[in-house]
Amino acid sequence: MPKLFHYRQRCIGCNACVEIAYERWRMSKKDGKAVLLGGIEKKGVYQVSIRPDEVEENERAMRACPVNVIKME
Repeated sequence: MPKLFHYRQRCIGCNACVEIAYERWRMSKKDGKAVLLGGIEKKGVYQVSIRPDEVEENERAMRACPVNVIKME
């Protein structure tokens, strides 16, 4: 199953991931950074397993991120 990783501390809050993959991303009203929905924090990195049907839109979100804080494996 594919996994998404979000290095949230380096996020600049550009909102690109939310625009592209709204089912998995939201913007925090508290600090203006992206939130990986369902993500579990491990050593400062948020990660979540995603369904195969979510891969394409999250790959687009990953490519759109101007600071490259979204990774997938």
